[in-house]
This record gives sequence, C-alpha cells and structure tokens, in this order.
Amino acid sequence: MIKKLAQYFIFSVIIASGLFYLYVKNSGANSGEIAPDFETTLVDGTPFKLSDLRGKYVLLDFWGSWCAPCIKESPKLVSIHEKYQDQVIIVTIALEKNDKTWEKATDKLGYIWKHQIVDQNKFVLMSSIARKYGVTEIPAKFLITPEGKLLGKYSFEKIDTVLSSKD
Repeated sequence: MIKKLAQYFIFSVIIASGLFYLYVKNSGANSGEIAPDFETTLVDGTPFKLSDLRGKYVLLDFWGSWCAPCIKESPKLVSIHEKYQDQVIIVTIALEKNDKTWEKATDKLGYIWKHQIVDQNKFVLMSSIARKYGVTEIPAKFLITPEGKLLGKYSFEKIDTVLSSKD
C-alpha cells in the first residue's frame, strides 16, 4: 500500500513539474513583441528599468554563479561586450539562492559592465524576471532591438551575426 502511494506521489510530482515547465515556457514573451519591461535595483544600488535602455540593442543574459555551463560560456559574453560595447548594453541577471555568491564569480569572470542584477529566490527559476521571458534553463540570452522589440532567445553566434551586420 505504501509503495503504491509513493509511486502515485512521484508520478504526480513529475506531471506537475512537466505542466509547470510548459506553463513557464509558453507564458514568456514571444519574438517580435515588445520586450517585457521590469524594474529592479542594480547591484550598485541604482534603480533600473529595462525600457530606459531603448536606443541601443540590449542583451539580457540569465545566468547563475552555481551554473557550470554559464561559467564555461562567460568568456564569450565578455568578448561580445568588448567587441560591441558601443552597440549593445549587456544586462546580466544572476539567478541565485544566495545573493553573495555571484560577486566572486563576476570578479573572476570579468563582468565589468554596469547593468548587473541579482535576483535571489529559493527556487531560482521562479524569478519574476525569468518567468516574464519564459526562462526554463540557464544560461539563456535574449536580444532586444533599440526599439524595444524582443528578437528572441539567441546563441552567441546569432548575437554576433546580428550585431556585426549593424556596424
């Protein structure tokens, strides 16, 4: 009897997790729409509103200091910053359980840009900002046009292609 109840419980958890994943993935913004705006505070204490960055491309990078793939691809993000800093504003959003672990990582990785956000949540992908963009895994990068339209979730290669065509 207990074994059967445990199986039903595990099955229910799997189904609920799958439904939640689909809900988050499908409730985020779509390409071509105006990028969902949000207000928060940067790590330096400055108030931040995404829509205030219109006029340049914006690259939203969702990452975590605990995320090995995020750390592995960080040199590419730094390279994009160095190559296109006159065209694109990078906004990194660290999804963290602890709001201090990101600091060592950003220093080590060379994240020197101003627009850094730490969104602390016990369940990191439950971040209100991440949910607006349908983030279900990290790293996740979204490119936004100077007019504020969401181009979509892009790879570094696609970001480089878009920005290099604007030179």
